[in-house]
Amino acid sequence: MLGSPVNVSEGRDIDTIAALTAAAGRDLLDLHTDPHHHRSVLTIVGERAVRAVATVAVERIDLRTHHGAHPRLGALDVVPFVPLGGSELADALRARDEFASWLSATHGVPCFLYGSERSLPEVRRAAFRTIPPDLGPDAPHPSAGATAVGARGPLVAYNLWLRSDLTTARRVAGLVRGPGIRALGLEVGDRVQVSMNLIDPHVMGPADAYDLVMRTASAVGAVVEGAELVGLLPASVLEAIPHERWAALDLDADRTIEARLAARAG
Repeated sequence: MLGSPVNVSEGRDIDTIAALTAAAGRDLLDLHTDPHHHRSVLTIVGERAVRAVATVAVERIDLRTHHGAHPRLGALDVVPFVPLGGSELADALRARDEFASWLSATHGVPCFLYGSERSLPEVRRAAFRTIPPDLGPDAPHPSAGATAVGARGPLVAYNLWLRSDLTTARRVAGLVRGPGIRALGLEVGDRVQVSMNLIDPHVMGPADAYDLVMRTASAVGAVVEGAELVGLLPASVLEAIPHERWAALDLDADRTIEARLAARAG
């Protein structure tokens, strides 16, 4: 079984978000929508629903009128395939390559592959500059742009709100960024945040990241005001964190991959 936290560049249009969730159907484990990021993350199990969601995203989202806080390559921005129980990274690689081949051939969307050969940040920095698309046209789709399609292990997307300004948030993000944390300082509405991907959450989990950002922010005169889990996390990552910290870290037993899979099966 494979999971896919599909990132689409739409966080405001209720009808489009409803169409995306309808396309995912019962294979949708979680929906996280942010109007300031102008982005939604649909956590999907299996491969069929990913293609259905991709079709809706390409047909309904137009990057030419898109403005949001989060960096993006395309309407269907990022499609990672993640091995879940009983599957391996080789299965995710197969799904990645098959999906990218389908998307480029069916919808004419250029696809950049990431995983062992390159990271997602490398794709964002160099797409169409020094890295050509792996599949599809050499130029972006007129309205849908391009898509980064990956194969990776589980990570945790985690945001921390700061009482500070954008310059300070970017400074904090730069100071905490490292092998286990990808971090950006973003202006989100009238607030700022450090937006993170925790690459190996069993080593650097939400509690560790929170404490690191809190210490770093304090050293430069900023304060952490709150946390936001984006999507789901593995139960083993949650269980390693003392229960009394869950609420402050925006964590809950219902927001694990395993809990949503069990609810789907039931």
